Amino acid sequence: MLRNARIPIVLCLLGICLGLLDVLLTPCFVVSAAGERVALVEARPELPFSIHFIHSVQKTPVMENLEVNEKRDGFDLLSTKYQSFGVGLPFLAEEGAFRQEGDYYVFDHMHRHFPSLQLRTGVGTKLTLTVAGREYRLYERYAPGTRIDLYIAPLYRALCG
Repeated sequence: MLRNARIPIVLCLLGICLGLLDVLLTPCFVVSAAGERVALVEARPELPFSIHFIHSVQKTPVMENLEVNEKRDGFDLLSTKYQSFGVGLPFLAEEGAFRQEGDYYVFDHMHRHFPSLQLRTGVGTKLTLTVAGREYRLYERYAPGTRIDLYIAPLYRALCG
């Protein structure tokens, strides 16, 4: 009788192991800073997020809209919205579709790919990240100059690192 029960038990354990492996390999969008994990969200294709900050030279607001790419191995910059031209802001026609929207300039259809992003908090820049409906005011939590890393990693690595 015990011999007949081995196969179902082994199959059940194998199923549990495969299910656990599937969960641990799930790609996650990770935000880390100063040695701690700030955010951990499943990296679904086209998961939108935005980066808001005050431009360090122009002193005007900038919003960059991104998403997790289809392969879930990085991010695509979709658009940038800003109030004034300045260093580091897009302006070339080949970079996307440019339009004015009230007091803002908008660059759409940029489709720039980034495998990961490294940001830094700055004096007066008010670096803020919005992902999965949650706002992270990184400038309130971390000192100026703190490196903020955004990347995609399997869940097991995100939990261990």
